[in-house]
Parts: sequence; C-alpha cells; structure tokens
Amino acid sequence: MPLGSKKGSVIFSGFRALGLYSNHLAHVVRYHKKHREFYIVTAVGNCFHTYNVKKLGIVAVSNALPEDISCLAADRMLVYVAIGKKVSAFARNKEVVHMYTGHGADVHLLLPFGDHIISVDRDNAVIVWDVESEEEYLQITFDKVSFEVSAVMHPSTYLNKILFGSSQGGLQLWNVKSNKLLHTFTGWPSGVTVLQQTPAVDVVGVGLSSGQIIIHNIKFDESLMKFQQDWGPVTSLSFRTDGHPVMAAGSPIGHIGLWDLEEKKLVCQMRDAHNTAIAGLTFLHGEPLLITNGADNGIRVWIFDTAGGGGRLLRSRLGHSAPPTKVQHHGLNGHHILSAGQDGTLQSFSTVHERFNRSLGHGSINKKKSKKKSLRYDELKLPAITTFASESARQSDWDSIVACHRGYLMTTTWNYQKGSMGAHKLEPERFNKNRALNVHATAVDITSCGNFVVVGLSSGHIDVYNMQSGMRRGQYGEDKAHRGAVRGVSVDGLNQLIVSAGADKLVNIWKFKSRKLVHSIDLGTSPSTTHLHRDSGMLAVALDDFTLNVLDMETKRIVRKFSGHRGQVNDMAFSPDGRWLITAAMDCTIRTWDLPSGCLVDCFLVDFAAVSLTMSPTGDFLASSHVDNLGIYLWSNNTLCGMVSLRPLPADYEPTAIMLPGTCPSQDEEGDTDLNTEMIEYESPEQLDEQLVTLSLLPDSRWKNLLHLDIIKKRNKPKEPPKVPTAAPFFMPTIPGLIPQFAPSEGSNQEEQSKIVNFGVLAQKSHFYQQLESAMLSNKYNGPVGMLKEMGPSGIDAELRGLAPDMGGDVSVLQGFLKMVASMLDSKRDFDLAQAYLALFLKLHLRLISQEPGLMEEASRVSEKLEETWTSMQTLFNQSLCLLSYTKSALL
Repeated sequence: MPLGSKKGSVIFSGFRALGLYSNHLAHVVRYHKKHREFYIVTAVGNCFHTYNVKKLGIVAVSNALPEDISCLAADRMLVYVAIGKKVSAFARNKEVVHMYTGHGADVHLLLPFGDHIISVDRDNAVIVWDVESEEEYLQITFDKVSFEVSAVMHPSTYLNKILFGSSQGGLQLWNVKSNKLLHTFTGWPSGVTVLQQTPAVDVVGVGLSSGQIIIHNIKFDESLMKFQQDWGPVTSLSFRTDGHPVMAAGSPIGHIGLWDLEEKKLVCQMRDAHNTAIAGLTFLHGEPLLITNGADNGIRVWIFDTAGGGGRLLRSRLGHSAPPTKVQHHGLNGHHILSAGQDGTLQSFSTVHERFNRSLGHGSINKKKSKKKSLRYDELKLPAITTFASESARQSDWDSIVACHRGYLMTTTWNYQKGSMGAHKLEPERFNKNRALNVHATAVDITSCGNFVVVGLSSGHIDVYNMQSGMRRGQYGEDKAHRGAVRGVSVDGLNQLIVSAGADKLVNIWKFKSRKLVHSIDLGTSPSTTHLHRDSGMLAVALDDFTLNVLDMETKRIVRKFSGHRGQVNDMAFSPDGRWLITAAMDCTIRTWDLPSGCLVDCFLVDFAAVSLTMSPTGDFLASSHVDNLGIYLWSNNTLCGMVSLRPLPADYEPTAIMLPGTCPSQDEEGDTDLNTEMIEYESPEQLDEQLVTLSLLPDSRWKNLLHLDIIKKRNKPKEPPKVPTAAPFFMPTIPGLIPQFAPSEGSNQEEQSKIVNFGVLAQKSHFYQQLESAMLSNKYNGPVGMLKEMGPSGIDAELRGLAPDMGGDVSVLQGFLKMVASMLDSKRDFDLAQAYLALFLKLHLRLISQEPGLMEEASRVSEKLEETWTSMQTLFNQSLCLLSYTKSALL
C-alpha cells in the first residue's frame, strides 16, 4: 500500500480540541493544601479536565481512555473514573496508576472512602476496593426489586458507615468493615436521586425524583424539614458553609433554587443558570462561591455578595451546547476562530489561551425587548446561524460579521469588538416582509475592505448592502441573478468581480460596481457550495454529484475537476498559498487536492463527518467541526515542521481512520518517525541518467578562477618582503597545513644547507602524475579526476604545469590528460570541471600541443566531442526558451 497506509494522514496530525469543558456528569471539587487552592474536575468524553477556581484556567488534561467516562469521583490524592465495567485511578491528574476490574455491569456510582473506593454497577452490586492493592475488600449485593441503589454517601463522623439510597425511596446504613446492615430507613414514595451531607452532624440532605428535598436526621430517623421544587427531580444539592444557612438545589431544566434553612423558605431562584440540567453544584468551603456545571458544555462560578440572596456570575467557561455548524478563522494571525452552533449562539475561540474566548451571544429580533424578559422563552429569539462571513479590516469602526439564520430572509450583523449583536438587520423591501413566501438568505460574503455585504437568497436574488449604514445599494441582474436558489456568492480581493452559483446549474461572474453580467458558465449539475481563494482567484465549486470543479477567475475557465467523494461535500478550504484544496464530505473523509498537479495527495477518515473546515491564514492549523460533536478540532500542518513527501494517491486508495484530537496534544509520534524514515535516508545519485549532462557539486571558486590565477597572484603580491623577527617567538613555530607540525630549528641546519639546487628533487613525480599514468593503462580515469576535485585552484595549476616535459613530465602524460577530459565528456559528468580543466590545459600547453602530432590528433578528438555535446545542449536550451516565450505571450 502507499505511504499513507502507515498513518491516516501525511499532511495533518491531530493537535487538540477547543471549546470542550463539561458534559452531563457532575463535577468534583478538590482542595490542594500546599497550593491552598480549590480545583474543579470535569469529565469531557474519554478524558477529564482540571481547572483552578481562581481563574478557571485549565491546569491538566488526563490521558485519553478507550471509552467515555460514565462516573467521576476524587479524593485528596487520586481521581477515580468509571468506564464501562472498569474503574481507573489517576495520579497527578494525568496517568492511570490503578485499575479495578470485577464488575459484571457498567459502573454508575463511585465513592472514595479513605483507603478504599466504593463502586456500584447497574446490576446493583456494590464492591469495596482496596486502593493500593487493587483487590476486592467486600462485595454487597442488593435485591434490585426492593432496593435498587441510586445514591451513596458517607455520613460525617460515622466510622466505617455508608448510607445507600434507593430508587424505591428507602435508605440503608451499612458498616462496610463488618459487612452488616445497621439500620433501614422507611424513606419516601419517590426515588432518592441525591444524598448530601449538611454542615450539621447526623443530618443529611435527600433529593427525590418528585422534586422534594428532605433534611433528615439519620441518628433519630426523623425529617427536620421538607421543601418542594416544581422543576422536576432534584439533580444535585449543596450547602453553604460560610455562615449563611442556605441550601442550593439543581433541577433538570437549568434552574437553581436557594432555600433558607433557618426560615424554611425559598430565598431566591437562579433561573436559566444553564441551558440544560444542572449536573452538579458545589459551594466552596468557607467561601460565598457556588460552582455549577451542566450538559450545555459550561462551567460557571457564582458569587453571593449582593442583597437578596441571589448569586451573580463571577466567571465562566462556555462552549457550544449544540454541535457547531460553521467555523471560520477571523483576523490575519489565525488566533481566533468564529463558530456558529445549532444552539443559536456565535462564539469566538482562541487557539492561544482560553481566557481570550468570548461569546457574542444569541441572535434576537429586538435586543432591547429581549433584555427586559428572559430570552429562553422569548419569541423574539432568532434560529440557529446557517452560514456567516467575517472581515477584520474595519472591525474597529463598525460591524464586521454578517450571518444568515435558518429559514429567515433577514441577515444580521455582529460586532466582534463589542462581542455582541450588531446594529443592522439586512432585509430587502421587495417582499414587503411577507413571511409566507418562504424566502430565506442562503449565502453571504463581505468585501475585503469591510464596507459592503453581498447576500444571496433562495429566490435567486443577490443584494448588496453598505456595512456601515445597513442601507441596500442595489441588486445583481435585472430581475434575478439566478433562476434558482443562490448556493454561493463571493467577492474578489479587489472588489472588481463577484461570482455567484445557483441551483440553475450556472456560475455567473458580475462586475461589482456596474453589476453587469460578464460571463456565465454552465456546470451541468447543481452546485451545493462554493469557496473563493481571493489571493489566487481560484473558486472551488462542490456539485450535487459529489464532484469538485475549480474555476479560475482570471481566465473564467474551469481548470480542475476532482472526483472521489462518496457523499455530499459539506465544506471546503484553501491553503494560504492556494496550492491545496481541502474538502470534507458526508463520507467521513477529509481530502487534500494538489491544484498544480491535479492529484489527490492526502486522505483520511474520521469517526464523525466534518460539517465545516477552515484553514489558518498562517497555514499552521486546520480547524474542523463534526456531526454530534461540541468541540472544534485543530489539526497541525506537518509540512511546516519537517519534510513531507507528497505523492499522488491511486483512484482505489482506501483511507485509514484517525481519532479526533483530544484537548491535549496527540501522543501519536511513532507514526511520524516511521513515515519519514524512508524519505530522510534517501540520497540523490550523482547522475540521474546517463543521457543527462550533469554538473559537479563543487563551489564556483574551485574552478572559475583557474584561468585568472596569474592576475590573482599579482594582485595579492606583498608590497614589501617579510621582516625577520628581532626576538624569538613566544610560541613554537609550526608548518602551515591541515596537520599541525612544529618547524625545525633554523640555526641547527644553517651549516648543512647548500645553495646548489637539486634538480632530482624537482623531477619527482607527484601522486596525481602517478595516478594519471596508471589510469592510462586501465583506461579508467575516476582516480585522477577525484584527486583534482579535492585540490584548490593553485594545486591544480601546479599539477598541470608539472605535466610538461621541461618540468619533469612527458608528452604521453599530456596525451593521457586529454583522454581523461574526453572520458569526462563521454560520461557527461562534471561538465563544468571538464571545461575549466581543458581551458587551463590549453592555456599552459598550447604551443607544445601544436608541435606534437600525437597531441594534435587527441586534441581534435576532444574538440569534436565537446562540439557534439554543446550542440545538443544548445538545441535543448533553444527549445526551452521557445516554449517559455510562447507560454508568456500566448492567450490562454
């Protein structure tokens, strides 16, 4: 299988997830004695997060588990999680240190109890585990018909005692050390959902499925007080411990009731504290702070510092409570991602730090009226955003985001700087606000200057508005721009052209200012969505037959067609340089197409189909949102971090699946190492083909200066002779060279030195000379050529001068040197060195060559080979120049 068989994607690797904070499980509060700080632990899918209460900053993310967490608990040292039938204990909020197996059904209740952990499964089996040894200490089995365990608690100061609550309404107190049932409480007609210790000893709070809350004394088995909430079963209870006798109770619809235990009455209602059920609420010990979390993917900290007993929101971490439908980078630095969700909110997530996250709120028809009464039950609430466009050019002056809402003709503007809904609602007057026509906005775009908004409608109309004033400036087409619904609309980077795609299978290109139709292209199939890369002018069009077309705005032609998706294409994104087109479809694949080569270069599967994609303007991350997932997932671009070999994938390529990234960087690093091993060890051959003329890899200074050595020596000649040192040197003199050697003393050899020149020494053959002689016999000249390549210009000059007969050489050796040059030309290797060596050889020995017939004959043969090689190269150069000039001048 190709390179992608080892890993799902060559280009992208999972980095982390944004916008995931909580799910339907209750949070756990821990206190660190050394840090003197409270921490919150929340479950998110198959891992859990730890936040500090002071700033709600994320402190740690646990390693991912194979399944989603079904229950969460913690003590001073460890965090316990249940996944299916197993219970795992985490140390340092990160890694699993203990595993407890033995349940026959899924575990749904956990209670840390000193050196033990108590777990309850769906078959009504209660097991007490020893934490360190991981052994089963005790097992208690209840009759599911008469006593189905639904809540568990350890009463304060009750040694070795555990209180169990049942869905039948009764309570039982057990001694887990002696395995004895101490007392059975008659209970109440409704099932027990919550058991919580009150600040008073012997007194517990009991929450029932009927909405009733009982403060019960378990020592005397009598109820002290009863409360009733009308919002359904009690989901959680907590008691203030800072001197105020107040109890908080959670409900399934997101309301919190605050009850005064002294006056036995309801003090305050915190309505819509969460959009979903209150999963957990906890008063911090000795502080007026209430922490709540819910399945709406939010953590909130409330402070009670105002009159009236109600709490105000102090800080929060909020994500989407319903899956995002559209994500898009905002700004040029790639640090902010705008996200519109099915919950109707528009939010901004930071890729740098969570403290830069912000929520732009929920759309409303009338902001002033909706502020006066609850927006949740308000008929003025707008439905979810289907698509939006943003531009940061003038965001400090006026609104910078425009959004389309599901089923609404009106488009809304949003202000990113203020973090709220904007000042304008853009709606054409042609329909007289007649909602019965069932016309709605389908596509929208903002010009790169941030001044104009273009809106496409399901009726085929395209209108343009001024962003600052919100006034309509005109429309495209005499009546309609398209005969069917507008599926996509985009404006180029210079506000010269606007391109629109409609259900009538046409792509129309209009003049932006004059609004005249310039060109129309028939696609043959209805488009589903479009995406324009403004810098390159490439428009990607996804069709209903799952194929892709790429249109060049400059030539107004379709330049690429891609096929391979087996489901509807949901979204597309271009890389910043415009080379890649990244597409996501309902076949759960994310594919990367290389536009210059027209090939599919990357493809991988995900468990949930991606509904939206956006590529960072800096090219470092790809962000995606998926079906039934609340988070935004970041994929890092591997090509920025190392060398990645991209190869065309075959038509029958079967992609492999990749897990969605977690909230911490991925641990899958071995795949990268295996993937690039082959590419890193690859070495290019010295010559790609025997027919190709190949140059040497030597620097130019090694051969370009060979003909000008006399000029260089004359220029570098010293102006005056070196002076004899007056005193002995401090350091021992050495001989210059690669290997340091001490110079012999001059005084000891003065008497032995002779002024008579020994010509025998000068006549000694150099190593190159000997190599050349042996090469002439074997007719293999790789040895002398390799020696010349290792020498500098001065050394080569000296060696070539030494080949002459007057310098101790021979005519046959000169002839051998010409044969060596001829062999270099025959092999077509080191073409530049052969030219330089031959030029220097002719400069030094031209007169001698003209006098020797053998040398003249060999030189003529070299000249013929040189002429033949150069003629073929000149032909290739001329062909290439002709093709380039045609490409530059031809009208495409």
